[in-house]
Amino acid sequence: MKKYILLILVLSLLIPTTLVFASGNFDYITVDGPGITGEINITNPALTQDFFAFADFSQGSIDPPADPGEGYEIIRVYVDGNDVQGFDLLYYYPYTGYVFYVGVAEGSSEYDDKWYVANPSANEPFRAALAERARLTWISFGALVIILVWFFIAYRSKPKQA
Repeated sequence: MKKYILLILVLSLLIPTTLVFASGNFDYITVDGPGITGEINITNPALTQDFFAFADFSQGSIDPPADPGEGYEIIRVYVDGNDVQGFDLLYYYPYTGYVFYVGVAEGSSEYDDKWYVANPSANEPFRAALAERARLTWISFGALVIILVWFFIAYRSKPKQA
């Protein structure tokens, strides 16, 4: 009888936690890959609110593609107070439509180290986030160019001393 009580207690603690993690609801994702200096954080709910946002893992894995193309490293992150925890790691290939799921950070799952077909609904919000980051980078660069041109013109137009 004591074994059953312990089993029920363990299951009652694990099942709600598993359901919360499986539903997604990540605080943000970090992205690193081609064209990105460092990494960027994305909080778009279309990419953070669903565990299956990048691929529907329940549909089953596929054979490794011959050439998946350029991929982005994605870490899905939870924030609990001051504690920031990476939940899992995957590589997303938006241009060819693949996902390689590396796995859960603190454990393992049946989805680990397998290839999946990417969820097409993740493509638009992901590319939009990359485009926004590119615009922000170019705005800073453009402002720097304008300031340098202004200094150059000011220097060239100052009166010459005799």
